[in-house]
Amino acid sequence: MGESLTYSLSAALVLGLIIGSFLNVCIHRLPRNESLITPSSRCPSCRHPVRWWDNIPVVSFLILGGRCRDCRRPISWRYPVIELVSGIGYLLLVWRFGIGWQTVIYALLFSALLVITFIDLDHQIIPDRITLPGMIVGLIASSLILPIGFLDALIGLLLGGTLFYGVAVASRGGMGGGDIKLIAMIGAFLGWKQALLTIFIGALAGSVIGLFLMTFKGKSRKYPVPFGPFLSLGAVVSLFAGPAIWSWYQHLGTF
Repeated sequence: MGESLTYSLSAALVLGLIIGSFLNVCIHRLPRNESLITPSSRCPSCRHPVRWWDNIPVVSFLILGGRCRDCRRPISWRYPVIELVSGIGYLLLVWRFGIGWQTVIYALLFSALLVITFIDLDHQIIPDRITLPGMIVGLIASSLILPIGFLDALIGLLLGGTLFYGVAVASRGGMGGGDIKLIAMIGAFLGWKQALLTIFIGALAGSVIGLFLMTFKGKSRKYPVPFGPFLSLGAVVSLFAGPAIWSWYQHLGTF
């Protein structure tokens, strides 16, 4: 590994950690319709403002032993986990796609999916404030920057949204409107092939988790399991490995 690549990956990791700290703010405040800018971050328990030196991604959490400096109550491990996932995700994006506007766009998509995942887990909603602008950004980026092109992105948006709308109608509410908009946004960024792959991977992962909950946790088939996290997982897999998976699938058809 060259010195230049090492520097680029290190910078991507640090940037991802910093962005991850902001994503924690988004996850907490977006469902509550609160400002993402003010007030400054506060302890969830005592509401004391967090000092800047106690807000260094991952490091401050470890130094403080996972507790608030003022009230000493535990702070959720989820905060540093999200920061780490963001940092590692940015590192992998630079490693996979290099440095350029394409990577910036994919980093934006990755960050949006990370926020959507945890908001859906917490509140069973997927904010329109992310997906609707995301569709527009995806179409514009596909026209100007991304390799798939505008037509592929438009088909991905329409195909993904239409398929999920049909599922929502057939399931009589089993699929939410937020899921429809999410897969449409993913299609706008990744194109129709990767949108289909995203749906397949998401459905497969969701089925595995659903069977696990029913078998080992005693949950019924009607137990609500948010689908947004599985679609987000499918989108990330498609982003990094989609072309290779499609190539493998086509190779199987030659036998």
